[in-house]
Amino acid sequence: MSEQHTASQIFILSGQSNMAGRGGVITDPHNHHKKLWDGILPPECESRPEILRLSADLRWEKAAVPLHADIDTRKACGVGPGMSFANSVKDRLCGGGEAIGLVPCGVGGTAIREWARGEQLYENMVRRAKESVRSGAEIKCLLWYQGESDTSTHHEADAYQKNMEKLIQNVREDLGLPDLPVIQVALASGDHNYLEKVREAQLCMKMTNLVCVDAKGLKLKEDNLHLCTEAQVKLGQMLADAYISNFASPNSLASSSSSSSS
Repeated sequence: MSEQHTASQIFILSGQSNMAGRGGVITDPHNHHKKLWDGILPPECESRPEILRLSADLRWEKAAVPLHADIDTRKACGVGPGMSFANSVKDRLCGGGEAIGLVPCGVGGTAIREWARGEQLYENMVRRAKESVRSGAEIKCLLWYQGESDTSTHHEADAYQKNMEKLIQNVREDLGLPDLPVIQVALASGDHNYLEKVREAQLCMKMTNLVCVDAKGLKLKEDNLHLCTEAQVKLGQMLADAYISNFASPNSLASSSSSSSS
């Protein structure tokens, strides 16, 4: 059975738990040892036929919260920034029946060293990204939110910038996209010992087609680590703003405006 829509614009969602999404994840009232999503879906995160996701078994399907449920399988997933981002980009950029394809790759609790070339997480991300364009689509951007697991020791925090720059270089090389846009999120939380050191690395990184969105100040859950649902919605919109203002072509904006006014 063929898909009603075919994704033409691909966005890779990667990093750790705040990308995978813990918004609305609560303790199961029937089992205090288990977590689950509360099922509260903000309107900004609603599904629509023109927003697809690449499943763990590499099938395109209608995207829905939780986007990372079959990717970040060790923990309960809830609302992340992905659906808010996609809806915002779709509303402002993609005209007509043009579909957005999301490629979720984030896994909670992972340090930057686990995303090195040759490691399972990295190779899975590249494999999924390549699969997403088999039908002729174009990878538009890598959205990256990771680093909380690198704030505990001076060694890891000190090496963060070098490791992140290498990751971007490797992804661009392995996908054959030397100018691939990357938007990384500067941390909102982490181990206070070296949180600011990692944030400084993220905010000061200078590479072509790399921009940073600062999550500092967004509302955290009671665990003081994960963004709440409201904050994830806001972050998705911030990421969309960053993508549109830095990387979207004027023609895309023009065509979107004309299609929405017709």
